[in-house]
Formats: sequence, structure tokens, C-alpha cells
Amino acid sequence: MQTTITNSVKIAADFIKSGEVAAFPTETVYGIGANAYDEKAVRKIFKAKGRPADNPLIVHIARKKDISVLAKEITPSAKKIIKEFFPGPVTVILKKNEIVPGVVTAGLDTIAIRMPASKIARELIKLSGVPIAAPSANLSGSPSPTNFIHVLRDMRNKIPCVLIGPAAKFGLESTVIDCTGKYPVILRPGSITLEQIKRLDKNAVYQKRTGKVKSPGQKYKHYAPKARVKIVKRETSNVKRETPNVKRETSKVKRETSNVKRVKEAYIGLTRKFARDFEVAKICKTIEEYAKNLFSFFRECDEMGIKTIYCEKVPEKGIGAAIMNRLGKARGKK
Repeated sequence: MQTTITNSVKIAADFIKSGEVAAFPTETVYGIGANAYDEKAVRKIFKAKGRPADNPLIVHIARKKDISVLAKEITPSAKKIIKEFFPGPVTVILKKNEIVPGVVTAGLDTIAIRMPASKIARELIKLSGVPIAAPSANLSGSPSPTNFIHVLRDMRNKIPCVLIGPAAKFGLESTVIDCTGKYPVILRPGSITLEQIKRLDKNAVYQKRTGKVKSPGQKYKHYAPKARVKIVKRETSNVKRETPNVKRETSKVKRETSNVKRVKEAYIGLTRKFARDFEVAKICKTIEEYAKNLFSFFRECDEMGIKTIYCEKVPEKGIGAAIMNRLGKARGKK
């Protein structure tokens, strides 16, 4: 399959209208979308990504009034979130209407709905004339793409169209909130934080246990680079490095000795002292920069053949909760 690479929203919309798929930019990550009402077209997304059929998709809209077409009821908790954060990097889960094919929702009676802040994404939805079902535009399980180059590396010749746009503003997928109950339950943390949701509803919580998979990103392993991911605890800084026998009195890092060739290693985080002697390191000035650069750094490390990536642990509050969620999934943790 030849992939059309374009900066024309109209050309990309023509692919969607003809029953095909197209990758497109959003403020969170790049997505790969199809007409949410076209079951055959949606199945092409799963095939291109190698995505399990039991992993539901998010339906993207350009107008708030489209929510009532897709969902049976807009609950009070959802109304508050929609008013405050749509358009933006947040997804609400509601009971679905029958018009939505089961392939979109993985057979569930709920639907995940998002109105992206990206003007390009909303324009694509408007010109397509339908809501667009879209997961991230990457091979299933790998780091999400934050620019179109990442998309091309994963999807060239697998999908018919890639719409070029700016790099993602946030770099992590949307916050997903289950609004089917009496109070909001965050299933996947993101740039819209629990603290922000609590200002709307003090009873808002994170999901404590994973039951039915209502949201993307709840699978056992997600967002994973080819390298092993290890977490650096800032308070102890006792990282075991896989380097040869080298002793440095000033080092805060414990090293494992070996006679084999040095293993390529990398580091990303906020603390400069951890970044010594790595083949590549990314020092982030803010936690927001850490979140924005995490997936792109994973992909950079894969290109360099890095074997182990050390990622600094951050407090699980604010966007730090989203970072630690992605790191946990990248390591294969539930």
C-alpha cells in the first residue's frame, strides 16, 4: 500500500469519507482514524496497528452537540467536565447509542468520546462529516507518536494517508474519565489531572482495580520501547547500572561488574546528577516537559539501539500520575 503524505485536511477527509483510514495530529498524540459509523473502515485501524479487538477506541467529535447522537445520556458529572474541558485533552465515557458499531467499543455498552483542542483535528472531523474513531497512530503496544515522523516509521505502507501537522503539545494521551456513575472515575490519567477534576466534583477518584477494559491504555503492557524501562528513585538514587567494572568515589550510582561489552543505556528525568555517563540523556526542566518528551525519547532510544532506559520517578500527583502510569505500563505492570 502506498501512503499519501499530505498537509491538506481536505485530502485526508476524502480518505475518511471513502471508507479508508488516515493518521492526523492532535494536541495529545497523533491518531489514526476512520468513520466511527463504518464498521469495515474501523476494522482497518485494528489491522494496521495489530491492535487486539477487545481494546475500545475513542470517538472524536468537532461539535458538542454530537455527543447526544453517540451517547444515550449525558450524566451530570459528564456535563461539568464537557463544559470545563471540551475541547481539550480529556475523554468522557458514557452509555452508547445503538448507532455506534460494537467494533468501536469492543462490544461494550459504553463509548469514549473526546473533542480535541487541535484545530486541524476538528477541521478534519468537520470535513469528513462524521465522528472519527481513533486510537494512537502507532503499532500496538509501542510508544505513541508525537510527530508525523513517528507515524511514518510505524505506519508507512500500512495506511493510505498521513496528515502532516505540528508536534503534539502535551505528548501523552488524553485523560479518560468514566462518567457513567454518580461521580467521575479516572481510568487513564493525563494532562487533565485528578486535582482539576476534583474542583468540579470532590468525589472524583482514580480507578482502584481494573475490571472491564473500558478505556484504551488499560491493557497489561502499553507504550513500551524496545529497551527495558527501569525507574530511578530520586530519594535513594540507588540505580544498578549494567556497565563494566568502574569505580568512582563521587558517583551516586551502584554499578554491576561485567567483562562483556558495555550495554547501551539512557536516562530521562528532572535530576541532572543521575545523567552521568549515559549514551544519551534528556534532562527536563519541568514535569510538563518530562511528560511531553517521554514517548519521543523512547523512540529516539529505539533508533539508537539503547538496551536500558532509566526514567526518574516523580510524585504521583498532577501530571506526575500520568507519567508514572505510562512508565508502569511500559514496564508491563498492571
